[in-house]
Order: sequence, then C-alpha cells, then structure tokens
Amino acid sequence: MTLGRLRLIVRHLSFAILMYGGRLGIHLGPAIPCFSCPYVYGCGGNCYLMGLQGYIGLGLTAGQIWGFQGLRALFWLFVFVFLASALGRLWCGWVCPFGLVSDWLTAIRKRLGITGLNFSPRVRARLAPVKYVFLAYLALGPVLINLGLLHPDFYLPFCQICPGKSLLPLFEGETRYMSLEMTNGVTIGLSTALMVVSGITVAGMFFKERFFCHFCPMLALFRLLEPLSAFRLVKRPKLCHGCGSCRRVCPMGIDGVWHSREPGPVGADDCLGCAECLSSCSAKKALGLRFLGREVASSSPAASRGDKKFK
Repeated sequence: MTLGRLRLIVRHLSFAILMYGGRLGIHLGPAIPCFSCPYVYGCGGNCYLMGLQGYIGLGLTAGQIWGFQGLRALFWLFVFVFLASALGRLWCGWVCPFGLVSDWLTAIRKRLGITGLNFSPRVRARLAPVKYVFLAYLALGPVLINLGLLHPDFYLPFCQICPGKSLLPLFEGETRYMSLEMTNGVTIGLSTALMVVSGITVAGMFFKERFFCHFCPMLALFRLLEPLSAFRLVKRPKLCHGCGSCRRVCPMGIDGVWHSREPGPVGADDCLGCAECLSSCSAKKALGLRFLGREVASSSPAASRGDKKFK
C-alpha cells in the first residue's frame, strides 16, 4: 500500500470517528489536536481550542484553579501536549475533519476543471502571523471577560467565529449555526461575523487548497510545540534530483523542501505533515519520515509511481 493510499484511508476513517463516533459510544475527550468541533452532536472527540478557552476562563476564577476544575484543566493540557507531540502536524494532514472537507472542495474544483489559486511566498509570509493573532485572541478573550473588558457573550471567543462551528454541523443536518443569534447586539455581531467568515472560508477552500490552514490557530500551537514532535521529515540533498515535484504537490505551496540543501529535518511554519512531498518524490531515499529518530517511510520511484497512478 502506498503512503498516499494509506493517508486517504486514514483521513476518511478519522472523519467518520471524530464526526459520528459519539453516536457509537466513542468519546476521545476534549484534547483532540485538530478541528473536531464539539458543536457537532455526537462527535467522537473535541477540538482542544474550545477547552483551552474554557480552562483559561476557569483558571482566572477564584477558587477554580486549585480545585477539581483546575486539575482537570492540567490533565487535559497534558493529554493535548502528549497527543500533539506524538503525531505532530500529522494531525493536520492526516486526521483533521475540517481539512478533509477542504480537500473535498479542492477535488470538486479540479473535477470541474477550474483553475485554483496559489499564494506566492511573499503572500504566505504576510499571512503567517494571522494564525498567531487568532491564537492570542482565543487566549486573551477569557482574560478580558474576567477583567470586565469584554461582554460575557464573548465566552469562547474564537469558537464564536470559527467556520468549523457552522460548517461541520451541516454534515449531521444541523443548520442553526448558519443563522443570526438575535439575543443582543453582541450575539448579532458575532453570528454575523461567523457567517461572513464561513462564507469566505468556503469560497477560499474551493479556489485555494487548504485555504483555512493558513489562518488556523491549531497550526500555530503545533509550531510552538515543534521541538517536542516525534515525527520529522528529513531530506538528503545529495540524492535529490531537483525535479520540483515536492513543491508542486504541496497543498500549502511550500517550496522549502525543494530549496533545502542541508541534510536533516526540513519543513516550514505552515507544513501540515501530509507527506505529499515524500509520496511524489521519485528520488530513492531523498526524503524520509522519521518517528523518534527511526525512519518509517522514504521516497522511492515505485512509491511515487503508485501514488501518481492512484491520484
């Protein structure tokens, strides 16, 4: 089985478990390092970003940080760091349900013969800080609420505008998050922002492969935890043919793997860990995927032909 075929199976199996697993009694907890939205009834595990916002708010509440809730928050933080470190960015490229929805939209566009968009290195560099702004926003929101500087309806500030909240529930027939919340001015503003962001996201994901990943705060967390990751993509430049297939197939448009001329780990700030570059590489052992220092997959002419045939 080729790496590309394996990834295809894992992505769809992960989507089924994380979206519908709760209906079968599968509950993986609130520390999942990808967009598995808890607004989906019956989901099999929850995106940690929601928990992080809630735990920050609880930690600022008198008496909570040292009580049961505080210990619970520390436990799930440990679980998240462990899971995020064990698989690294493979969560983004292999597991994330929202990422698979993006891939479906890309597949539809290609089937229709519509040319997609590509971000130049300069544009990617300008967009790179946005995901850290979102990360800071979701972390500071609960702080500002506790200080009385934000309305309480900003609770879970990032979730209120996250496109996963409105789009993923559609796969179980839930449409209420696609409407205006008329409780007060704040909820009207937040629900309007959610619909605008969701519309931009759908259009962006159709025309640009993995569009939302450029802005995802979970990817920012992975970047901060990068030193702990057990997986590493490595390159042996002397074996590289210089064909450029790695940069052509990268869903994020990253060309750092192709440019690298130093042996060892390669990647970039926006790397999803999808290993598409490795799958497409025809130079034997020029690229490799290591887990805890041991190589578990490497590029080869046969594997490259198999993945291209499968695609």
